[in-house]
Parts: sequence; C-alpha cells; structure tokens
Amino acid sequence: MKNWILASSLSVCAISAPSAVLAQNAPKSDWSLSGNVSVVTDYRYRGISQSNKKPAIQGGFDLAHSSGFYVGNWNSSISWLSDASAFYTTNSGAGGSGNISSNIEMDFYAGYKGEIAKGLGFDVGALYYYYPGSYPSDFNKANTGEIYGALTYGPVTGKVSYAVTDLFGAPSSKGSYYIDLSVGFEIGSGFMLNAHVGHQRVDSASFRTTKDASYTDWKLGISKDFAGLNFALDYIDTNAKGNAGQFYRNKFDKDLGKGSLVLTAKKTF
Repeated sequence: MKNWILASSLSVCAISAPSAVLAQNAPKSDWSLSGNVSVVTDYRYRGISQSNKKPAIQGGFDLAHSSGFYVGNWNSSISWLSDASAFYTTNSGAGGSGNISSNIEMDFYAGYKGEIAKGLGFDVGALYYYYPGSYPSDFNKANTGEIYGALTYGPVTGKVSYAVTDLFGAPSSKGSYYIDLSVGFEIGSGFMLNAHVGHQRVDSASFRTTKDASYTDWKLGISKDFAGLNFALDYIDTNAKGNAGQFYRNKFDKDLGKGSLVLTAKKTF
C-alpha cells in the first residue's frame, strides 16, 4: 500500500512539475488592465464645480500596452448641465432653451507615452467628453473633443489641451485651449504634496459680447495611501468668479469657481 502511494505521488509530481515550469516560463502579456473608483466631496474640473459643490462618484479603467499605447474610459456623476443658468441655456450663452437632463460625464481617450531622453517623458493623445441626456432641440451640446500633449520631468508635468470642437457647449469656441503645470513630491511618512496651476482660454465670440469666460485655476493639497485607499485633501480655487461673471454661476446662483476644500477617497485595482 505504501509503495502504491509513493508511486502515485511520484507520478503526480512528474505531471505537475512540467506544468509548473511551463507556467513560470509562459510569456508575460504585453497588455495590462487597471481600474479605479473614487468618491469626492465636490467634482472640480479645471477648477470649476461640476456637481453643484456636492459629492460625486467616479470610476474608470485603463488598458495599456508595453509599447506605450493606451486606451481608457473614465466616468463621473455631474449636475452642471441640469443646473445651468438661464444665461447658459439661451442663445446669449451656449444656445438653446428649455430644460436639460444630464447627470453623467463619460470620457473616452487614447494616447501614447514614451521617453524623449533619460528622465524626460512625453504623453500625446485625444480625449472625447460625452454627456448623454435629454436636451432642447436647439441646444449646442456640451460633447467636446480635445487633443493633448504633455512633458514630464521628475515630479513636474506640463500639459496643453486643445479643443477640436466647441468647448463644453460654448458656441463658436473651437480652438480653445487649456495649459497647466502640476508637481507632486513626497514630504515624508508617505505624504505627498501636490500643486497645480492652469489657465483655460475660451475662444468664443458669443461670450466676449458679455464677459470673457477665460480664467485661471490653482490647487494645493496633500495625499496619502491608507488601508488600501488613497486619500487626498485639496484646496481648489479660481478667478472665474471675477472675470467670467455669470457664466460660472448656476440657476441656484451658486458660484462654481469659488475656492473650497475637496476630499477624495480613491481605490485603484
């Protein structure tokens, strides 16, 4: 009986050993898939609240190739279109009249990352912002296409985004652009210090007849990984409340560019 058990065990080992070796030697995939989900106390995009200063839930995924090519999708709950002021929903603003019902932003993007020289990276690509919902027939929809290019050296990243369509519903605003500079570095005990400044140029003749919608935004905050999550606390502010006037106020007369603290909890998997 003992001999039979020994012989059986040796047979199993003889079968399993090549399988284990094959598994270890199997070529690794050139593709990698990652995902993320987060909750924020306020969804601020380029400094402007997209959720009426209220919490939002967000998430997406990225598929990347070892060559540097990547594609992805990211989504967030929003309210800024449904909350738009009468100024924004009339022909003096984005064009159109009547009620709007849109509560989600869906971003689709693709690009290529690489290195120009040691320590100097680049990232180029295209992004499309899609806002499904119900709109008046004469409304200039907020769906927006942009191309972008970025350079990264150490903790510093500079980026330019250029609108190849009208920008978020602003009429005749093709050619608008956003320039930003970001930096992030560890300050000890796993804490990261993050800073950002950007300028949104809105090229729209319709808005120039009222007030210029261009503005500058900035952010300063800290982040830290804890219990499998990344927590971030940022102070975000803009000068949109001054030069952009009513364009960045919604129907509740809330100033969407006014500074505030934003807390984020994010899980990456």
